[in-house]
Amino acid sequence: MALNKKAELLGHAGEQATSELLISRGYRILDRNWRIKEGELDVVALSPNQEIVFVEVKTRSSNDYGDPLEAISAAKLHRLQRLALAWLATNQRLGCAYRIDVSGVLLGRSGELSIDYREDIS
Repeated sequence: MALNKKAELLGHAGEQATSELLISRGYRILDRNWRIKEGELDVVALSPNQEIVFVEVKTRSSNDYGDPLEAISAAKLHRLQRLALAWLATNQRLGCAYRIDVSGVLLGRSGELSIDYREDIS
């Protein structure tokens, strides 16, 4: 949950930019902001080769507090793995090929945008 409305809007902008990047690469978005008690999956997509991709998006307005991807700890990756399995079970897709990707989005104050997208980080 975002600390404030500005942080929430920034997060949504990063998720939207990441979704648009994936769509431009031929992915189909299956779910966004899927939540259960244990946490949330930012973006769930289907790759062109039919692999389900769970994307953790970290968005920042500057590098003042470090690179966005530095915020993804080993504990966070473990939680993402559990959430991915829960999504697969809920959507009757256990046994399907899947991976976990991360997207670090920098959205500057003047509107400049950069995305550091990394595949299969699990």
